[in-house]
Order: sequence, then C-alpha cells, then structure tokens
Amino acid sequence: MLDVRRLRLLRELKIRGTLSEVASALRYSPSSVSQQLALLEKEVGVELLRKSGRGVTLTPQAEVLVVHTAELLEILERAEADLAASLTTVTGTVRVAVFQSAALALMPDALTIMTKEYPEVRIEMVQREPETALYETFARDFDLVIAEQYPGHAAPRHPELDQIALTTDAIRLAVPPDPLNHLRISTVAGAADAAWVMEPRGAASRHWAEQACRRAGFEPDVRYETADLQAQIRLIESGNAVALMPDLVWTGRQTTVKLYDLPDNPRRSVFTSARRASTNRPALLACREVLARSAAMVAAGPEDHAGPGTGAAAGDPAGRQ
Repeated sequence: MLDVRRLRLLRELKIRGTLSEVASALRYSPSSVSQQLALLEKEVGVELLRKSGRGVTLTPQAEVLVVHTAELLEILERAEADLAASLTTVTGTVRVAVFQSAALALMPDALTIMTKEYPEVRIEMVQREPETALYETFARDFDLVIAEQYPGHAAPRHPELDQIALTTDAIRLAVPPDPLNHLRISTVAGAADAAWVMEPRGAASRHWAEQACRRAGFEPDVRYETADLQAQIRLIESGNAVALMPDLVWTGRQTTVKLYDLPDNPRRSVFTSARRASTNRPALLACREVLARSAAMVAAGPEDHAGPGTGAAAGDPAGRQ
C-alpha cells in the first residue's frame, strides 16, 4: 500500500518545482522531504527523481503517480466535505486569499456576519494578488480565493477550480481634486502629459490601464508603482498622479479625488473560486453565502455619479455598483 502522505510530497514537488519550496509550503525541513521521497522510491521500486543541476526532475513513472495522486486527493477532499455536510453544526477553518480592494470592501462585514452566525468557523485571510492566489488555491494553500477579472483580460483558469460571480464595479479615471500642474483632466486622453500611478507589472490592472492609455493614443508616464491602493489614492489626492481605479476602493470612505466615467463604462468582475472537490463543505458554503450578502450590501450603496463624463466632487462618496 502506497503512503498517501509521501505521494502528496511528490505531487507538491511537481507543482512547486524544488524540494525547498515543498518544505516551505508544508512546513517540513528539506532533508525530511528528501527522505520521505526516497522511501517512496523504495515502496514503488522504481526511480522517481533524477538530479538536474542543483535540483531534481520527475521521471515518467513519477509523472504517472502524480496524476493518480491528484485523483486520490480529490476523492479524500470530497469525502471530508461530505462528512462535514453530515454534521448538524457548521465548523472548521476556511483559508481565504483576497486582493486588497476586496479585503477592504467585502471582508469586514463578511467577517462580522460569520462571527455572529457561524461562531465555530474560523476564517483565516491572507492578501494575495489574484493570479498568484488562484494558483495557490489549486495547490491547496487556500480553500477559497476572491479574485478579479478586468474587461478583455481573462483571469487564469484551473480545471480543478470552480468560479462563481460575486459582484462587479466600475473603473473610473481618478484625478486630483485641484487641477494637476494647471491641467484640467477629465478624460484618459487628457492625462497624456500627467504622471500616472499603477500597480507593478504583471498585475491585470496594470495591463488593462496601459492598454486604455494606448487606445487613447499615448504611452503612460508611469512614474509611481505600488500594489497598495491606499498609497495610490494618497498620491492622487495630493496632486502628484492620476490613475484608473475600481469603485470598490471607495467603499466605506469619502472620495478625496475627482472621478470621471470612461467610454463604454468598463466594469471589473469580482468572483470566488474554490476546488470543486471541496465545494460541498458547509463552512465553505457559509463563507461564500456571507460574502455574497456583503457584496450585495456594497452594491446597494448610494450612487453619486451624475452620469458619464462628470466628476464626483472631492469629499462626496464615490458611486458604487
């Protein structure tokens, strides 16, 4: 009988690439991982790993085991979910990966509701970029991810993960409350000579924003890079930059910048993903249902934009949808 724990280590090596990464993810020592994989080789009686430079590669026989291990882990996860569903109380831990604006807009109310209605469920939240978080949820680092998708920019898809829509929000041009360097900016094209703040390269929002500027006929002067949207807001409201920002960032706070609608009113999609084998877990179902309620509360907030081409005055709440 093959040891499932050792088989999982082999699959983790396939996913993460190095013994040290496997050790870090599972909180083992690299030597312990190496020893367990050596024992697995003895169990199966064939070579599973070959040295390649400073690392190792999987043999064709190891690849066969990895495929079956993925199936075994899915069966075990479904069994755990069905067992939990048979109980009369909702308990357990749900590890959630979430990007910043969703963490600020959706999670506080969701956590409050979960604590009140499901006191035996523990929610653990970590901020992650969506592209990374989706992969890490596939790799079993998280149970649930809140991710985003910009218009025309599909989020990574993993067959093992489902995808359930949560909400959408408008993307608008954010400019300083006072004219920037004596320039009155109300369109993306009008911001051709302005300094821009964007997320680092690789982020979906960065790619989308750069494309929006190029469609407007210019290459943006991205003078400031930060994944922290609160820092982006500070740069804009202080008169140092402009940006394209989704409405969720204004949830629960007053706008201190001017916001202008974009042509075609583009919207960002926010969704949740979980491994299909775990979707029957009561704690996960409860967390998703509560997140949907939190998103609905945000969507019911006041709409303060007078329409396309108008800016919200500084100090007024931003329109949210």
